[in-house]
Amino acid sequence: MTIHRRGGVGLWTALLTIAGCGGDTASTSKTTAAKAGETKTAKSIFRIAVIPKGPTHDFWKSIHAGALKAQQELGDVEVLWNSGPNERDSAKQIEVVENFITQGVDAIVLAPTDKTALVAPVLAAKRKKIPVVIIDSGIATKDIDSFVATDNFNGGKLAARELAKQLGEKGDVAVLRYMVGSDSTEQREAGFLEAIKEFPNIKVVSENQYAGATESDALRAAENMLTGMKDVKGWFCPCEPVTAAVVKALDSQGLGGKVKVVGFDAGSSIIPSFKAGKVNALILQDPVNMGYIGVKTAVDLLRGKKVEARISTGETVVTAANFEDPKIEELHTPDLKKYLKE
Repeated sequence: MTIHRRGGVGLWTALLTIAGCGGDTASTSKTTAAKAGETKTAKSIFRIAVIPKGPTHDFWKSIHAGALKAQQELGDVEVLWNSGPNERDSAKQIEVVENFITQGVDAIVLAPTDKTALVAPVLAAKRKKIPVVIIDSGIATKDIDSFVATDNFNGGKLAARELAKQLGEKGDVAVLRYMVGSDSTEQREAGFLEAIKEFPNIKVVSENQYAGATESDALRAAENMLTGMKDVKGWFCPCEPVTAAVVKALDSQGLGGKVKVVGFDAGSSIIPSFKAGKVNALILQDPVNMGYIGVKTAVDLLRGKKVEARISTGETVVTAANFEDPKIEELHTPDLKKYLKE
């Protein structure tokens, strides 16, 4: 199976209504129930474990909706959804993976919280002949069956060029990194720092500060950075909680709307700030499609089909100029109610 998408122009037309509201505990989503002890046949239910980094952010709720869309379309799939309590708890995510292996699920779709820590449980799954599809964020092993994600390095480069444009290609900028070990955000940060070098009149004055996994951690980090950096003209924020925290920190200093901010991902905590002009651009992913393709790829593997080693779900620059485009709205404000139930 070959699925390649780039940018927001050729958005997948089947996602005209997408999905949202997620749980913060383990959940099981079914279309039908397999009989106890049933032997696998062509008509049996494939039990697919889908494991996000965390339960709370809108991004993961969209991933969940996409997984459930695949379940609904395929009909012979049961999506088992579970995560750790937050995106920094790698130990808990490892436990979740191990529990699914013990349950004997047919395949695993995983967004690793840490690219190194999750290697061991992934290899354990492979030893049990359980296919593993990695989504969203990379992992430090090639022994997986497919990787479905945004090109995060390119997304970081797009962010650098957009911030430079917003600044008139001059001024000091700051980067508040997310968390050590998170491959997706590390790739965004690296792409940003590479591309910003294209602009000789822009200087990165801070690039080694980390926010941590929660918005409250990120807020403290941003406030500490601002203490000595009130002349910074632009910020790059590599994910939703960091963007929200930087906006709050700038507001607390009377700088909201006066400093250019380019973030990654939208969400209910970001959209109001974007509309108020306190976030000037966003790099958006397609998480509904990511969850959908992740599950479909896992099922293709179980059916003996050939799949691509790397499937890109695209990255799109969003500004005030294209924010209300219907295709862009599918990315920043998806209707998740069709698949997720409270």
